[in-house]
Amino acid sequence: MAAALEKEVIKGGAFLLQETLPAQVLSPEDFSDEQRMIGQTTAEFFDKEVIPNHDQIESKDYEIQRSLIKQAADLGLINASIPEEYGGLELDHVSNMLIAEHMSGQASFSTGFGATSSIGLLPIVLFGTDEQKKKYLPKIGSGEWIGAYCLSESGSGSDALGAKSTARLSEDGQHWILNGEKMWITNGGFADVLTVFAKVDGDKFTGFILERNDPGVSHGNEEHKLGQRGSSTTPILMQDAKIPKDRLLGEIGKGHLIAFNVLNFGRIKMGAGAIGGGKRVLGQAAKYAAERHQFNRPIASFGAIKYKLAEMLTRLYAGESAVYRTAGMIETKEETIDKKNPAELMKAIEEYAIECAIIKVAGTETLFYCADENVQIHGGNGFTEDYPAEGVYRDCRVNRIYEGTNEINRLLIPGQLLKRALKGGLPLFAAAQRLQEELLAGPSFDMDEDDSPLANERKLAANAKKVALMLLGLSAQKFRDQLQEQQMVLSWAADVIIEAFQVDSAIGRTAKLIARDGADKHQAAIDATKLYTHDAVMRIDVAAKNALAAISDGDELRTLLVALRRLTKQEPLNTAAIRERLADKVVEAGGYIF
Repeated sequence: MAAALEKEVIKGGAFLLQETLPAQVLSPEDFSDEQRMIGQTTAEFFDKEVIPNHDQIESKDYEIQRSLIKQAADLGLINASIPEEYGGLELDHVSNMLIAEHMSGQASFSTGFGATSSIGLLPIVLFGTDEQKKKYLPKIGSGEWIGAYCLSESGSGSDALGAKSTARLSEDGQHWILNGEKMWITNGGFADVLTVFAKVDGDKFTGFILERNDPGVSHGNEEHKLGQRGSSTTPILMQDAKIPKDRLLGEIGKGHLIAFNVLNFGRIKMGAGAIGGGKRVLGQAAKYAAERHQFNRPIASFGAIKYKLAEMLTRLYAGESAVYRTAGMIETKEETIDKKNPAELMKAIEEYAIECAIIKVAGTETLFYCADENVQIHGGNGFTEDYPAEGVYRDCRVNRIYEGTNEINRLLIPGQLLKRALKGGLPLFAAAQRLQEELLAGPSFDMDEDDSPLANERKLAANAKKVALMLLGLSAQKFRDQLQEQQMVLSWAADVIIEAFQVDSAIGRTAKLIARDGADKHQAAIDATKLYTHDAVMRIDVAAKNALAAISDGDELRTLLVALRRLTKQEPLNTAAIRERLADKVVEAGGYIF
């Protein structure tokens, strides 16, 4: 890792309040040789072992899936986040993100793999007793046992704490008796170890460890799904399920700590996987566009197709920059704590819950954009099973639903920022007040002497953060304790924050490349950063106008819109020329170019 990252721990959400220095942004260009090797090992395994078994996986051949998980485990791809004393490799956070990114391209397998290697084992890593860790982690890490995570119920998806499953101690006090039904459980048809949540005494939300052969535990029929048809998705049924007393996970009534902190890990890994999947989709689109001829020309030569290829590339570049920037921040934080202490590890990832939510939303929506445009580039062929485009389109749709719907994550982003501000963790309100005074003072006519390639983009990034602060401050002032009911306003504010973080991340990454090698060697990165920033500012403007109109009206609204125009004003940019250059490079490379 870059040495500069070791010098400063950046607080979660603080990117809105301070300028981002290039040295603070970890990017793929900073990976160590060991990290690159892990990424390469994962990609080679996936291409050589998983992809050739696509048809068997999609036919729900769970024996081949178990075999592939065992092969992945033999390469160290499952026990990467397990502590060494329990047979794991205890790899750094960036390495885990690289595994998640490259374990993409066959969604049914990727989902099952993620369910056992991430949310299936992390509850035990973080909250299990020493005896529980010794029993379960080596077998899950080796691929002998498969894990599953059982949170949702038919009546409590996003409202996880509204679960109806119950747990009570047996009369002799030696066993827990669980009753209820969990829904949409990945690996449900063949998992050996299940993390399950139920309410003790009807109200204490609590975690438990179940095993496949426990009395009263069974699974329902496989769901018939829109996509990811090869993954096992079933209900988990508990009918007076009887488990030993020592299978309690964590503390009674503290199950929410397990559920929500494990989801933070899952969200950033999902964002990394989505970026990896998007890169593969871009490769499919580029190769098809180069080979498909219409009007005696490859369709890759047409401007309408170039627009799509360049847009896919640009969104992936910004998303990748955000993923590894966040992974770097988490890793820097972890270097300051005792990683043997699960409570400290949990706090380290919780610190970046805002960024994890941003990455989950942005990554999954970028992948879906790429998948949708890939179908369009393939035309009629993209709507048939003869080409992979239609399968990817179906498979990636669910990503915006699980690990917390994108709607829930959008509400979480501004909600967490304001919560931290109220607790004094982030000086958001003071920053919003200073911004209000600055805007009332009128425009500044100071000359900007910065002539670097991204000078304009840095200014726009700073202004994007100001728009976010303006919306957060005004909405908190207007709605006060009723703000949580203003879901549209919060979602528009989240859209601004998401764009601001991705713009900021792309600029930091590209600026570091320029400082290292000079602008000439990184013209494509400069183009991608300029294009993404330009279009992001336009999206920010639309979201902010909608939010402001819901917050205010009359003369006050008109004053706020004037201020917004100052913050989102930008000079015209020849995006057509940039898209031409980027698309040509994508076609030449046959996919992602960075």
